[in-house]
Amino acid sequence: MPTTSLVLTILGQDRPGLVDSLAQAVAEHGGNWVESRMAHLAGQFAGILRVEVDEPKAEALRAAIADLAAAGLESVVHADLAVAPPSETPAVRLSLVGQDRPGIVREISRVLAAHGVNVEELSTECRRAANTGQELFQADAQLRLPEGFSTELLRVALEQVAGDMMVDISLE
Repeated sequence: MPTTSLVLTILGQDRPGLVDSLAQAVAEHGGNWVESRMAHLAGQFAGILRVEVDEPKAEALRAAIADLAAAGLESVVHADLAVAPPSETPAVRLSLVGQDRPGIVREISRVLAAHGVNVEELSTECRRAANTGQELFQADAQLRLPEGFSTELLRVALEQVAGDMMVDISLE
């Protein structure tokens, strides 16, 4: 039987049982929870997940997810029409740490976009430095480089803005 891949984004006031209600809806419709990223942010629960379900059950699963709105869980569901084949271009892990200030993500993303680098995952947070109590911004990203663009070229491009922003950047 053909399956459909659904990508869901969810948002709601954080409380125990949100993931369970979502997992229950997926399981009741014979869906397979394939991958997800979820987090507690400023009192809200936010997530994105991909589910595979038999094609005839996809619409019922969409309706069940929509019904979770009555419990305060907003959702958007999109069909993943074509599962992308794994990319053969290099993946790079970016780590950034520096004194927090507005515009860090904008400056870094501008460099990445200018060179055709795709941001596959991005995680950021602000935290206090243990030794000084100063507010630090930290970012970790999984990047996919375009064909013919090396990690060294990316390093040079990022270092051109890193000094002005006073952030440390490392690539692996």
